[in-house]
Amino acid sequence: MAAAIQPLIRESKGNITVKSQHFLDAVRDWLHEHALSVAVIVVVTIVILKVAAVVNRHMFARLFKGKSDEDSQKLAQSVTNAVRWLVSLVVLLVALSFLLSEVGVSMDRVANRALDWLLGNGLGIAIILALTFVALRVATLLAAKLGAFLSRDKLDAESQKRADTLSSVIRWVLRTGILLVAAVMLLGQLGVQIGPILAAAGVVGVAVGFGAQNLVQDVISGFFLLLEDQVRVGDVVQLNDKSGLVEKITLRMIILRDASGSVHYVRNGKIDVVTNMTKEFSYAVFDISVAYDEDSDQVSAAIKAVGKDLQQDPVFKNDILAPVEVLGLDKFAESAMVIKARIKTRPSRQWDVGREFNRRLKKEFDELGIEIPFPHITLHSARKKPDGSPTQRIGAEGGEA
Repeated sequence: MAAAIQPLIRESKGNITVKSQHFLDAVRDWLHEHALSVAVIVVVTIVILKVAAVVNRHMFARLFKGKSDEDSQKLAQSVTNAVRWLVSLVVLLVALSFLLSEVGVSMDRVANRALDWLLGNGLGIAIILALTFVALRVATLLAAKLGAFLSRDKLDAESQKRADTLSSVIRWVLRTGILLVAAVMLLGQLGVQIGPILAAAGVVGVAVGFGAQNLVQDVISGFFLLLEDQVRVGDVVQLNDKSGLVEKITLRMIILRDASGSVHYVRNGKIDVVTNMTKEFSYAVFDISVAYDEDSDQVSAAIKAVGKDLQQDPVFKNDILAPVEVLGLDKFAESAMVIKARIKTRPSRQWDVGREFNRRLKKEFDELGIEIPFPHITLHSARKKPDGSPTQRIGAEGGEA
């Protein structure tokens, strides 16, 4: 058996050797005939691409000469890149046709069909792609311009955040619209019937609109909240019946944390009234009650003295924007006169300033002997009747002193 198999093995090895030799001869012959031509085509293509890139760059540099602002430079770069890509595509297609002809592929029929397609749909597709690229860059520039406009003269971090958020939203909307329009136009160039697609998209859009109308309402309301700068992170606000410190703002909701630590998630679409207690500046407002037998002028003078002293305190002087303002005798209460005053402070500092002012005012009133009315109870001690009848009960009279 082994003797019978040996000739078959030698014959198989001989066939493999012959086939390998034929393959190597074919490769050597092809390289001898076509290698130089293929190398020349590749080198010429690379040189043409390099020259086209240099010419394109210099041409648009001259076109945008004298426009040194950042937006003009970005636009010039975008247009330059679009033209370079278009020229590179054409050069590569021509080089590919030469390579196919060199390796023996008949290009007559292919060239005719390719030429017809390039002059028709191909050219349209290339133009659509180039215009889409430029439009996307322009949309990015417009969004950046809007962000810069919204944050002008405002150097704080929250203003920059607000501008960045609005800029990103507008950029996303513009880019999405441009890409959708470009996709529809490309499908038309490729021969796809876009009528049924648009009809189906319309039906889906209506269904999604009904299902997500609350989400759309939230997003639109959130966009205008940011655009009008009604609320910022760090503000103390009241939204409808909820109040607290703004911890986060999104296009969908505002997150508040109140003094007890509870977190409230308020949807933007449900906000009817926004009360911002820390917008640009704040006021610490005081309703100061004093007894009717006190001199209101003396009380007003004491309030101003305490306010002046507080404004000179190194701890609070940077928080107080104006001297204490005594608005006068505001009303007559049941057993007290109410004098209203206020202090203008930096945002969110009115509560700390108000607490310190109350502490100092109490000490000042104590030194001057100015009485602050307070609820009191008068007790009458029990006594026995002379005739030995039951003891009288303790009497109590309530009121304010």
